[in-house]
Amino acid sequence: MNRLTPDTADARFLRRAILLLLLLGLTVALYRALDLLILGFGSMLGAITIHAIADLYDEKLHLPRRACVPAGMFTVLFAIAFLVWLVAWQFGEQVNQLVVALPGLLEQFETTLSQSPVGAKIVAAVEAAFAGSRIAQDIGGLVSGSGEMVLNFILLIVGAIFLSSEPDLYKRGFLLLIPKSKRPAFADALNDASDTLRLWLRAQLICMTSMGVLVGIGLWISGVPSAAALGLLAGLSEFIPYVGPTAAMLPALGLAATQGTGPLVGSLVTYAVVRLVQTNFITPFVQARVVAIPPAVTLFAIVGIGVVFGIFGLFFSAALLVVLYTLIRSLYLRETLGEEV
Repeated sequence: MNRLTPDTADARFLRRAILLLLLLGLTVALYRALDLLILGFGSMLGAITIHAIADLYDEKLHLPRRACVPAGMFTVLFAIAFLVWLVAWQFGEQVNQLVVALPGLLEQFETTLSQSPVGAKIVAAVEAAFAGSRIAQDIGGLVSGSGEMVLNFILLIVGAIFLSSEPDLYKRGFLLLIPKSKRPAFADALNDASDTLRLWLRAQLICMTSMGVLVGIGLWISGVPSAAALGLLAGLSEFIPYVGPTAAMLPALGLAATQGTGPLVGSLVTYAVVRLVQTNFITPFVQARVVAIPPAVTLFAIVGIGVVFGIFGLFFSAALLVVLYTLIRSLYLRETLGEEV
């Protein structure tokens, strides 16, 4: 008499319990590997950049296709090296001046804001929200040592090179995990996401360049110290919409305030005019054919991605939002609901 042999109901319950445990284990593993996931996404973004440059070499210079991808890799590595050289040597003194002055400027701003009851409550609320966040922990780690940041950056570059060398291999491997009947829809969605990211990167490069040049010239005319470094910072910060430019504006205003009322007013006018031109002319012109995400959705999604993935996620938050928006449009609205999008 096999009294311990499970019946059909017990077997069904055991299967569901095991499946639930597997899902919980997978969720915990993904949570513990958030940094690795966002670095993987950054590597994918780098691979798309390399292939976009390779396509330009193919179309404009008519290089052999086998040589285009290595040329794209070399171009990306050269651009990174040039940026490091620009920051470390050309703008090194200005960057050091900005880094040394930044803590005092933040403390001065906090003291000034805390003089009023409302300002004191704002400072306390910001400190309480920032203290336990993942972004605060990541910034603390970066301040205490840059070894992890350098290692992550190297891992990102190496991953981008590997992904760009054989992208079809990884795409086929992913599609093999999808049921055969659903593979064409997922393949089209991946192509949509890749094409949209490529156009978005091109638009971002134009916006970043125009922002950095305009802000640098405006701050230089206004007599603000480290105008070139602040312009470079403003251009790079444009990669993170809304949040980045706002954060990059604070040190400029602080340094301008140390020079007197004239530079402070000039820097305020510079950022106001540049933001007006950028928002109403440059950005709509270059991004009109890419993807139209509502500004409120963009802002809260970027902040949410930063809270979940930390400071590294904040760097790639806009690109990740573009991918999520494109996949929802392709897989859910078009393929599931049948909408004509």
